[in-house]
Amino acid sequence: MKRLALFCGVIFLPLLSQAQDSGQKEKVAQTKLDSVVVESFRGGKNTPVTHSTMDINLLKKQSPVSSVPMVLSLMPSVVSSTEGGNGLGYSSLRIRGSESSRINVTLNGIALNDAESQEVFWVNIPSFTSFLQDVQVQRGVGTSTNGPAAFGASINMRTLFTAQEPYGVADFSIGSYNTFLATVGAGSGLLKNGLSFDLRYSRNRGDGYIRNAKTDLGSLFASAGWFKGDNSLKLTYIMGDQKSGITWEGISKEQMESDRKFNSAGSYYDKAGNLQFYQNETDNYIQHHIQAHFIHRISEKMIWSSTIHFTKGDGYYENYKNNRKFSEYDLPVQRVKEIEYTRSDIVIRQALDNNYIALNSSLSYNSKEFNSTAGVTYSYYDGDHFGNLIWSMYDNNIPENHQWYLNKGFKADLSAFARVEKNLGSKVVAFADLQYRRVVFTLGGEDKDFASLDWKGEYNFINPKAGITINIDIANQLYASVAVGRKEPGRSDIKESVKALTAADVKPERVIDYEAGYRYNSKKVALSANLYFMEYKDQLVPTGKLSETGYIIKENVERSFRRGIELSSSWKPITYLGVDANLTLSTNKILNYTWFLDQFDENWNLVSQREVKFDNSHIAFSPSVTGMGMVTLLPNKSSSITVHGKYVGKQYLDNTSNSARSVPQYFVLGLSASKSFEVKSERYLDIQLFIDNILNRRYYSNGWVYSAEFLNGDAYSEEGLYPQAEINFTAKVSFRF
Repeated sequence: MKRLALFCGVIFLPLLSQAQDSGQKEKVAQTKLDSVVVESFRGGKNTPVTHSTMDINLLKKQSPVSSVPMVLSLMPSVVSSTEGGNGLGYSSLRIRGSESSRINVTLNGIALNDAESQEVFWVNIPSFTSFLQDVQVQRGVGTSTNGPAAFGASINMRTLFTAQEPYGVADFSIGSYNTFLATVGAGSGLLKNGLSFDLRYSRNRGDGYIRNAKTDLGSLFASAGWFKGDNSLKLTYIMGDQKSGITWEGISKEQMESDRKFNSAGSYYDKAGNLQFYQNETDNYIQHHIQAHFIHRISEKMIWSSTIHFTKGDGYYENYKNNRKFSEYDLPVQRVKEIEYTRSDIVIRQALDNNYIALNSSLSYNSKEFNSTAGVTYSYYDGDHFGNLIWSMYDNNIPENHQWYLNKGFKADLSAFARVEKNLGSKVVAFADLQYRRVVFTLGGEDKDFASLDWKGEYNFINPKAGITINIDIANQLYASVAVGRKEPGRSDIKESVKALTAADVKPERVIDYEAGYRYNSKKVALSANLYFMEYKDQLVPTGKLSETGYIIKENVERSFRRGIELSSSWKPITYLGVDANLTLSTNKILNYTWFLDQFDENWNLVSQREVKFDNSHIAFSPSVTGMGMVTLLPNKSSSITVHGKYVGKQYLDNTSNSARSVPQYFVLGLSASKSFEVKSERYLDIQLFIDNILNRRYYSNGWVYSAEFLNGDAYSEEGLYPQAEINFTAKVSFRF
């Protein structure tokens, strides 16, 4: 904590003196100062990385039911899925086949990835897109950023810029599966004294597509800014409050044929043998984000910015468990009415309580010939994991909220980077980027099975990047780059290995990412083509199995690669017609892969593992083909109709290239239409309609699998598949003034 206080002082001590010297240069463009916080982490027009951006106008056109993964689903190489079948609740995305723990996600330059799992739980911040200014997706390693390294992509988001004038907005939506969404907001605009205020609140509820996919979600966004001359100070508060049903278990192919909406979470049999469901089988989490951003323009070419961020999160899973041994929960045999019980139905809560603080500071110098940025970041995470038994069918002397395990995690992350773009003549721009990162990760205490988790790991990474951009003329551009990314394993990877006494076998990962591309931009046509070769050492790939609480279980593989070509185009032949498309063709392989197949005796005792070797195999969840096509009609300035389709090729559920364990290819068509009316001067009414899966395809987009065998040779397989909603509708009405 002393180091943290010192770091904080180094960053913010100059703020006091700089803020006093603000009167000498008035009226700098405030939106520019507003955006400077994250510019150092983004790709620009001459940066040789592959990126796509969705601005506020495009975000407003997305279905209000859609979480960020679903909003980004039409971008190149993106595959999105939801557990509950529609956009509310848990959702996830993969980019180039890489799942969320290898996608770096930042908000205003601060990492949103959970420090331990490296995942982003989008459900924890409902209606996220309602207070976003824009989103940039970089595919591949990309530019240096905060938090865990990008192995598949990075998603860089920034919240709303300060409006110049006062405004108000109210959005109300209804949809299939009893979905209701509401967002209200207002802003003061930039006042004469340099102050500004913005406020947004959202409430979302729905039943979801499958059973128990119910959601009750709330979010709050509040921002206060001060702009004066060459200085700005902005405070942002974001709260996410979510309660949703457990949906991670999935269903089998056989169950999908009889009832694709079935969800076994919370199921049990009463004394009469009837199937029942526990009604509070839920995930509950509340999260508070507080950010303070200070920016000072030292000169016309130099800008200094600093940010301090704090996140507080706590929540729990509540689960009904059937016929469990009391010894599993550190409890003695229960004696009730002279009868001794060693087992019982119970209800448990597995909880976490965490704190995360991050600080960063950067200095940027930009001129006509030379752009550079250097920055330093420090973050510290402190998280508790614990479990409580809150009810037992047989209870004689169980303490209230009996706690049977507690373990802790601590993670400190220090990084520094320097980035340069230099013009070499009139057409060539050279790029260099160097990042150093030091991570100290500590686990302590006991897991739920009483196994000790005492462990400490230290990692030091150097991640260099270099590239070149050639501007052939005003419309044509070539680029090429090579980047190295190194990343530590996540908590679940380490935890299981510590318990198995094989912690030394879990290795950090490395990727060398080679990219080369071409961009063409004219008034009516935009084209891009990008080749990528991502060569991995010790990549942690998904095994197809999930942990008890829904985390993806991974394993190191010595050599693997992702190689492909990404094509995208945009064409606007006439003012009222636009056509967009993208296509990714790739091969994603593991070389010399060994699959360990569990072997059990007739009593389900694990006896051994059989090794099955593959010369090369497909990496799980990495389709070789993805594509999108979209046609937009603009009858007039206030109306639009869009039809879009997304194709995703076959995905294997594990790394054995077995088609019996795969997600079949699917194609989904959607439609959206909007009309805007000027009700009164500067007051507008917008009406939007969204229809998803208009072909009514009965498909599933994600899943997990576990395979084993008995010593007598009989095979065993268990799977969980996530069916997506059939044709469904959402209507939205917005008032703007």
